[in-house]
Amino acid sequence: MTNNHWKAQFYQSALNTPLQKSLPTLLPLIESWDGVAQHADAAKWDKQLQALPKPENTNICIGDTVCVEGDKTLTEGAQKHLTSVLQQFMPWRKGPFEFFGVHIDTEWRSDWKWQRVLPYLSSLQGHRVLDVGCGSGYHLFRMYEAGATQVVGIDPTTLFFYQFQCVKRYCAQTNIHYLPVGIEQMPDTKAFDTVFSMGVLYHRPDPLAFLKQLKAQLNKDGQLLLETLVVEGDENTVFMPPKRYAQMRNVYFLPSIKAMIVWLEKVGFCDVSLVDDNVTTTDEQRATQWMTNQSLIDFLDPNDRTKTIEGYSAPRRATFVARTK
Repeated sequence: MTNNHWKAQFYQSALNTPLQKSLPTLLPLIESWDGVAQHADAAKWDKQLQALPKPENTNICIGDTVCVEGDKTLTEGAQKHLTSVLQQFMPWRKGPFEFFGVHIDTEWRSDWKWQRVLPYLSSLQGHRVLDVGCGSGYHLFRMYEAGATQVVGIDPTTLFFYQFQCVKRYCAQTNIHYLPVGIEQMPDTKAFDTVFSMGVLYHRPDPLAFLKQLKAQLNKDGQLLLETLVVEGDENTVFMPPKRYAQMRNVYFLPSIKAMIVWLEKVGFCDVSLVDDNVTTTDEQRATQWMTNQSLIDFLDPNDRTKTIEGYSAPRRATFVARTK
């Protein structure tokens, strides 16, 4: 079974912070969580976690690539073994990461997204931060690097939880946490200075309810950074794909930029501003040896890369910053 130290570590980290009042709701959720019960491959992932090398004097070097380093170089044989172990956690979608010289070239260049959004954030120095839909947790480490004092990611995807644990087992910092829960399970904590939600809204069948859930995590004068797929149009334009969008089944509502601003203001955010508008390229999202499934290029019209394979506008992502009153 997965080392449950992460549960106790989160509990200790939440004490004497604004999260403490939410522990009666959160603790039963995480105490009852069992990866093996959640996913058929979790027993394998548990075993592979224990097979990762344990060199002495390891540390995490956080930059565009989140690197696990040791004071000694692994032998060629040890690197091959490590590569084999890490391949058991494929597909790796968000990153990049590096483990003792083994580079994981993830599907997404998540560092590019971070570079785009960071200039528009109020300083994270001293902030308590929540990342909703955190994936592998790559951005959690970048938030810590930016000065956050408490970083919590939530995502119910079991594989992503195990990918995060691959890094966290080498990380001495006790204030970076991943809770394998969804936003709908979170109590209204009002405990965070900054909430991130990147690439989640369009997967929610009730986008306004989702925005209210994000707002309920923020304290007074809290900061929201939201990234989502958008379409061209005015404040009344919202596109709902009848079946798939870029081959994704679970895409519900794609608003225009103006409509997204209306939504945010409707649920009570203020000072809403668009800070980035970016068409996703096949350089930023692509198949690699660590994610060998189909990727963006396979979901675009081969004769017109400005269209999806279904004939809709190609993925365009807008990022917004807003505040609570």
